[in-house]
Amino acid sequence: MFDQEKLDALRIARDQWEETTLHRTLGKMPERDTDFTTISGRPVDRLYTPLDIPEFDYGRDLGFPGEYPYTRGVHATGHRGRLWTMRMFAGFGTAEETNQRFRYLLSQGNMGLSVAFDLATLMGYDTDAPEALGEFGKCGVAVSSLLDMEILFDGIPLGEVSTSMTINSPAAIIWAFYIAAAEKQGIPMDKLRGTLQNDILKEYIAQKEYIFPPDPSMRLVIDTIEYGAKHLPQWNTISISGYHIREAGSTAAQELAFTLIDGLEYVRWSLDRGLKIDDFAPRLSFFFNVHNDFFEEIAKLRAARRIWAREMRETFGATDPRSWLMRFHTQTSGASLTAQQPEINIARVAIQALAASLGGAQSLHTNSMDEALALPSEKAATIALRTQQIIAHETGVTNTIDPLGGSYFMEKLTDEIEADVYRYFKQVASLGGVIPAIEKGFFQQEIADAAFRYQRELDAKRKIMVGANEYADPNERLAIPILEMDKQGLERQIARLQKLRLERDNEKVESSLNALREAAKGSENTMPYLLDAAHSYATLSEIMDVMREVFGVYEESNVI
Repeated sequence: MFDQEKLDALRIARDQWEETTLHRTLGKMPERDTDFTTISGRPVDRLYTPLDIPEFDYGRDLGFPGEYPYTRGVHATGHRGRLWTMRMFAGFGTAEETNQRFRYLLSQGNMGLSVAFDLATLMGYDTDAPEALGEFGKCGVAVSSLLDMEILFDGIPLGEVSTSMTINSPAAIIWAFYIAAAEKQGIPMDKLRGTLQNDILKEYIAQKEYIFPPDPSMRLVIDTIEYGAKHLPQWNTISISGYHIREAGSTAAQELAFTLIDGLEYVRWSLDRGLKIDDFAPRLSFFFNVHNDFFEEIAKLRAARRIWAREMRETFGATDPRSWLMRFHTQTSGASLTAQQPEINIARVAIQALAASLGGAQSLHTNSMDEALALPSEKAATIALRTQQIIAHETGVTNTIDPLGGSYFMEKLTDEIEADVYRYFKQVASLGGVIPAIEKGFFQQEIADAAFRYQRELDAKRKIMVGANEYADPNERLAIPILEMDKQGLERQIARLQKLRLERDNEKVESSLNALREAAKGSENTMPYLLDAAHSYATLSEIMDVMREVFGVYEESNVI
């Protein structure tokens, strides 16, 4: 906290500066010095001094790295001691094609795998299901059974690599496929490391890849948290995701607030299941977007750690310091990339990745320059990976921990975002909690309004998107290679599925599905039954159809 006498003297000095030096300067160059805001619309002052954070307390608000409240980072040595995991998101076409991309990325210095699944898989359908028509392999890899999962990781030792999987409604099933594939490699559950993006609440809020109603969906999430706490101690059984909330158009503060609100709801449901907080909280993880506003994004990540630590310790009574830690993966913003002049996306991604590093991310995916046009080509993915490596090894930003900590501007931004988050906490509580707020359309309307405001700013050129609404090239011609998938991939995938259904033990499949049906009707943890179905080579559609039958399918109400 700053000395009041010194603050009073500084206030007088700043007033004099504004009346003299600043006044003279503005008279000479008025065309540039207008009102500025962050991308989220937060006003930005010309100058920041201790007067902007008069109540700042080093121990309470900042502290040391690796110590509560973790504003400066969850590890005492930050990136000096260990670099973030360079975890490139990949997946397209068949399991064979994606397996080749995984092997290539690992050979180029990628530190962990991150699986993108195609839309059919995300929605719980086999590749040959009528509902999957036209969606094979387009936004990720097709995985319809344990056999596909075995091929996807063929030659990749699952006991040595950590794997993140971006999957939501079918998350428990895909996780069962992965565990079963590892067991076939001889790797026991307790040796597996990875993360399941198993955050169903953000689907209702933003991405809309839900299948079941909220209550049974939450049951499945808690099933995985409970099963992981007992059998997979190194696995993060949920990645609570703000990324998709931001991509849908939210502000930075909305992204953080809604993500934390979801995370706290998973904690409540887990406690209601009878789990002890320190048994599962250390394995909760998060996933954030890193957008264009450099300082705001860093402040968001710093505020995230502080709020989560406080809530876990003071609200939920966690006593294990590992339960207070917010560990998160970050990804640069896909929504910020342009199809126009795609090469300049390399610069955008580099700046966003730098913010992720300075914000203390544990893991990072850098988007490729061509992602506004297609899935990443091998060359584009390599450049994106090299961007991380340059930041890590050439810029010096990893030499010290939280180098922007103590900046008057940074600390003010961090405090402002934190205050916004707590305002949203109160609003959601007043609506009855997360699920009632979803059903009333609160989150959806907040995001829609923010996206509309941002688009209007772009249309009016109050915000500049280089190459799109300014500095456009009317003669531009696409000059970068675009990824092409194997044209026979769909035929091979369908043939493999048909052969699997003929050659497997179909009595065993039927038995495992019947057992799953009965478990789903009751209150047992479904994971053991899903693992039995996976081992029997039941397909994704077959398993999901049992759950659709028992749980029903959710339809969102219109938001007026």
